[in-house]
Amino acid sequence: MDKVAVGQDTARQGPVRQGRLRRALQGRRVRQTDTDPGRGATAAAPPDDLRDARADRLLVIACGMIAREVLAVKERLGLGHIDLTCLPAEYHFHADRIAPAMDQAIRKARQDGYRHIFVGYGDCGTGGMLDRVCEKHGVERMAGPHCFAFYQGLQTCAGVEDGDMLAFYMTDFLCRQFDAFFIRPLGLDRHPELIGDYFGNYEKLVYLAQTDDPALDAVAQRAADMLGLAYERRSTGYGDLVPGLARAAALP
Repeated sequence: MDKVAVGQDTARQGPVRQGRLRRALQGRRVRQTDTDPGRGATAAAPPDDLRDARADRLLVIACGMIAREVLAVKERLGLGHIDLTCLPAEYHFHADRIAPAMDQAIRKARQDGYRHIFVGYGDCGTGGMLDRVCEKHGVERMAGPHCFAFYQGLQTCAGVEDGDMLAFYMTDFLCRQFDAFFIRPLGLDRHPELIGDYFGNYEKLVYLAQTDDPALDAVAQRAADMLGLAYERRSTGYGDLVPGLARAAALP
């Protein structure tokens, strides 16, 4: 796979959701429910035999928001030699934390015996800082500015991004965590009158569906109704995550 160059995919970070809403959620603790994997963890140094076993495996260090999807693709493609660890999903709202945390995670992975590492992130608002970390350690990441792009496929996303500038994106993860990631941190359960302040600049809610789950469809539709936005559902599946992981898993 070609390495991602520093600064690639950083010029267009997507709709206005990267602005006011992200700033509003910074500094507010997100209490993620236990329905999704993807929380960081630390452990003691492994014994030498475990380090040796890891040398021929691929470690994916991903955003907690895509942990379930990485595991689904791993199972679909039969990639039994992939291990997964994640940075906290709430870094979605704290892009400045991603690159330093990834640098630390890669250092630890090397100490734990992993020679092959793949970063399960787009640029994700880091302004090229994540690319610098990847280049420093000689690892690659998912191509694209963010998961909303690689779920749709980068070519498809490029074709709709102008029409989506005022779109609020949701994924399967964000449907499952809608209350934990938006409603409670923003206080909208207590002060629904603030919905217009936070979401007034959006025109539509676009649900990028990784799976066909009527329960998640219902969450997305209710969210659009509550926020006063037009609703659109796009069935994306796992998009570029499938070929991206397949290429990363083809170890030399």
